[in-house]
Amino acid sequence: MSSGAPAGTRVEPGRAPLVALTGVEKVYGKGESQVYALAGADLRIDNGEFVAIMGPSGSGKSTCMNIVGCLDQPTSGSYRFRGVEVGTLSRDELALLRRHYLGFVFQGFNLLARTSAVENVELPLVYRRVAAGERRRLALAALAAVGLEGREKHTPAELSGGQQQRVAIARAIVTNPSILLADEPTGNLDSARSVALMELLVELNRTRGITIVMVTHEPDMAAYSTRTVVFRDGKVASDGPTSRRAGAGHAP
Repeated sequence: MSSGAPAGTRVEPGRAPLVALTGVEKVYGKGESQVYALAGADLRIDNGEFVAIMGPSGSGKSTCMNIVGCLDQPTSGSYRFRGVEVGTLSRDELALLRRHYLGFVFQGFNLLARTSAVENVELPLVYRRVAAGERRRLALAALAAVGLEGREKHTPAELSGGQQQRVAIARAIVTNPSILLADEPTGNLDSARSVALMELLVELNRTRGITIVMVTHEPDMAAYSTRTVVFRDGKVASDGPTSRRAGAGHAP
């Protein structure tokens, strides 16, 4: 689903996993005050997966997400994205990788308050210097994909929390990313809106083939994924198919 590789990223499509972390450590502090957020984590994610990452507070799950999203760098170990060692990329190449291959959805919606839904969704395309007419077309299509037809001109204050998160998802998928990284995406939503959002993510994964990696502390939300990875003490403690539950949106 990803667009062609932008010049300079050296990202090489092929049979390599989409994401491969090998022996990744992330250390904060020095000497006796050192804290290992990750302590030799190994993780592989293939194209088209829907992976839930779980674990107690301080287990390393959010640090892992930040490294996969190129928002942080490991202290040691290897992170390869589509076969390319991310640690060899320059700052500009990392920015291009994030811009062209990664989509982000956070617990906070991070929308511009005085800007309409469609203008919020257009923002990543502005950074990619997409022409205005094409920006609008792609943004409207992304909003339609998340079920927000008729809400395009509404500002965040005129939308419910669930609708705001849908705008954030539309903004994340408007660039047609290879992977969507969602950090506690239902954290600010009530139960009904959480279920609706998870059903939307399942649909995007199924119909668009977008790889989804979601950090969550809620087992009910993780149940919508197809694979669950549990972190503990900076390492992967368990990794396997998600235990399915009725109504969680899995295909029969």
